Amino acid sequence: MRIVVLIVVVAVSWRYVIRPIRVEGPSMLPTAKESQVKFLYRLAYLFHEPRRGDVVAIRFTGESILLMKRIVGMPGEKVEFVEGRLHINGQPRIEPYIKRPYTWNFVPDNSQLGPDEYYVVGDNRIMPEENHTKGVARRAKIVGRVLL
Repeated sequence: MRIVVLIVVVAVSWRYVIRPIRVEGPSMLPTAKESQVKFLYRLAYLFHEPRRGDVVAIRFTGESILLMKRIVGMPGEKVEFVEGRLHINGQPRIEPYIKRPYTWNFVPDNSQLGPDEYYVVGDNRIMPEENHTKGVARRAKIVGRVLL
């Protein structure tokens, strides 16, 4: 009986609490390397909302395809990239997780975030901006926090 209970507890935990995800693509370099396995903590935002700087998994399509991105913009803020620096509400932000300078200059189409919207982007900003999957993510699409 104990073995059956243990198997059920492990199976439920593995599916609904901690979930392994495999990193594909270079958009989160150097934070996460390609083909690495990371773990997604699905209960991270049960008692508080996501925070700036959190690396999160976002439901892209269906249950099995998730994007791993960093939250840089919070609800109600205006996001833009000027001369390689992230600007929030017109003020430059320090991003200690960015290891090399980059040259992005753009204002997203939806630069003013709504009440349940977050702006997410990968850490590898050396890649051309147009090669990144980035943008606004609604709170309901954020599945959990990636454990690094």
